Amino acid sequence: MNEGVVVAELDGRAVTDGEWQALALTNYGHFTTMVVEDGRVRGLGLHLERLERDCEVLFGVRPDRDRVRDFARRMAPARGAAVLRVTLFDPAIDLGSIGGPAEPRVLVTARPAGAGPAGPLRVRTARHRRELPQVKSVALFGVLRQRRLAQRAGFDDALFVDGDGGLTEGATWNVGFLRGGEPVWPRGEYLRGTAMTLVRAACGGGEDRVGPELAGVDAVFATNATTGVRTVTAVDGRSFDVRAADAAGVARLREAFLAVPGERL
Repeated sequence: MNEGVVVAELDGRAVTDGEWQALALTNYGHFTTMVVEDGRVRGLGLHLERLERDCEVLFGVRPDRDRVRDFARRMAPARGAAVLRVTLFDPAIDLGSIGGPAEPRVLVTARPAGAGPAGPLRVRTARHRRELPQVKSVALFGVLRQRRLAQRAGFDDALFVDGDGGLTEGATWNVGFLRGGEPVWPRGEYLRGTAMTLVRAACGGGEDRVGPELAGVDAVFATNATTGVRTVTAVDGRSFDVRAADAAGVARLREAFLAVPGERL
């Protein structure tokens, strides 16, 4: 796979222009993104469960898990790492026929995995709640709009605040906090990611409503399936030193995530 090149298949074959058009113009579907390393995926079962659960919510049917794995396996390199995005949508429905019976198809896109660990994040808080937050929808306008505004203001990304004043999640990542060396996870409605689930299973931690003032917080971190655990070094006007954050426990969380064994795709 050439650097920067994205390749795609729909149900194991080339995607037609009409099928791409249906996804682009109707934009109704859901997806999950995973890193494949030497044929293995960290948290594969969680990714497959997400696809099954979200497909039932959006389309009223559950996909065949083995079929999804077969199509994903076709796109994964036998050696080395790649990022696979598995999207379920129905190219036969459009804006006018959205209420009809659906037969979701499996689109798998692959791109090279990034080299080396992802760097720290500087984020700006924004009032935002994604639509249907329990589903990883292809409709990303709202979160990407907030990311754009944050980047235009000189930050890397946006960190969302819900209607009750609690921090909930980033644009495409989950947020966590450290207090006294223990992880604290947001309380509220947000998309719970596979990386967050794996880190929480390994390191524990309860839920609490943490506001933008970050009272009592020693460190802030982000989790994402493709980038692992990253330190958040600034939230609005408050800064966190990377070394201090690692000493507070972010390094331990990062190591715990990397220690999770991959499942054979």
